[in-house]
Amino acid sequence: MENQQQGRRSFIKKSAAALALMGLGLPSFGHIQNKQTLKVALIGCGWYGKMDLWRLIQIANVEVVALCDVDQNHLAEANTLLKNRFSGHTPSLYKDYRDLLKSHQLDITIIGTPDHWHALQAIAAMKSGSHIYLQKPISVDVIEGEAVVAAAKKYNKIVQVGLQRRSTPHLIDAKQRIIDTGVLGKISQIEICSYYHMRYNENPPLQEIPSFFDYDLWTGPASLRPFDGLPHKRKWRSFMEYGNGITGDMCVHMLDCVRWMLDLGWPLKISAIGGIFVQKEGKSNIADTQTAIFEYEELNIVWQHRTWGNPEDPEYPWAFKIFGENGYLAGSPFQADFVPLDKDQEKMHWDAVYEKEAFPEDVDEKDIELHAVPATRKHFKNLVDAIKSNTDPVANVMEGHISTACCILANMSMELGRPLSYDPKTMTIPSDSEASALLRRPYRKPWIHPEPDDI
Repeated sequence: MENQQQGRRSFIKKSAAALALMGLGLPSFGHIQNKQTLKVALIGCGWYGKMDLWRLIQIANVEVVALCDVDQNHLAEANTLLKNRFSGHTPSLYKDYRDLLKSHQLDITIIGTPDHWHALQAIAAMKSGSHIYLQKPISVDVIEGEAVVAAAKKYNKIVQVGLQRRSTPHLIDAKQRIIDTGVLGKISQIEICSYYHMRYNENPPLQEIPSFFDYDLWTGPASLRPFDGLPHKRKWRSFMEYGNGITGDMCVHMLDCVRWMLDLGWPLKISAIGGIFVQKEGKSNIADTQTAIFEYEELNIVWQHRTWGNPEDPEYPWAFKIFGENGYLAGSPFQADFVPLDKDQEKMHWDAVYEKEAFPEDVDEKDIELHAVPATRKHFKNLVDAIKSNTDPVANVMEGHISTACCILANMSMELGRPLSYDPKTMTIPSDSEASALLRRPYRKPWIHPEPDDI
């Protein structure tokens, strides 16, 4: 025990820079050892799409052969930034992802479009022969997700889902030191939350669709809302037509993180309550308040979000807390803390790893999430390594599907007012035909909903 305590004290004294370089599987800075040039395309050239692409370029030998976006301004900006920041890339530019996939043989396709496009584009890219980096969630309904899983299996393609808490250096170390060693004892309660004020609460007037933006193609299989301004950055996230609200956006990260830490699969039962209780003035139709429970054997994961008011713990406004009989582990993208029950036992604290010295170009990048990019780089390196070795990446398609589907089922439970238990073998909610019907969203014509058996 004394040696263990000394090791912990030594760890706490290490700098974040040292942590980035030690034993966490991060790449040696610069290109990975394998000099093979990977042909890459980005579909969805907005904020996070570009941020993902820049991270891949930083850690691997890639040729960006194509960029795609339905907003010609987004497309032109991404192309200009790419050429100014990384020389040697002359991508072809596309408005329609289908034209892109017909025209190029790709090694990796990065999909950074809004959620309602993820499943169709991922399936099409895999069918064309490409491996995928797919932003979370993998789908907006459960059967879409099953179809993505089926496509990965049929076409033997590797999918890394953008659930990069699994690649977050300080959380990896916290998992190894606290969870994997059993320090917490029996764990029977986990709390996950988001209290960010990230809901769009405005009432803009209807507008003319600008000539540079193909709104019909942007909407695709979703319901066509009257156009009231560009939906970019975070605005679209406030409408259920395009995603699954705060739960689908933020819970999916924290639920996936604790499932990874504790090696949890499908929950036995999911229930949720909530709605629009406070922020009723705007057009947004996502819940501003929700509590969901994901039930496992003698273990509950409790999700809460509010897009109003104060966070319960200002140090952890978007976070998890894993409670064991010997203490708890709190974690977020920014930090982690182990708080033992025994006051004589040493606390532990981790800060996020920042790689500003190794990647100084990050500092001047517009809208960058500096705390998140080390995890994203590690996530991409894990994908490249998985492709080389034909193995599962850390956030493989099935793990992404489970975390995605659980959040969708929580929203369905809230809507129906009863608990739900999903059977992945039959792809139904047994003895509940009404709930089973909601596992597929209606698609706007002429788009066709993907089915696992028809991939």
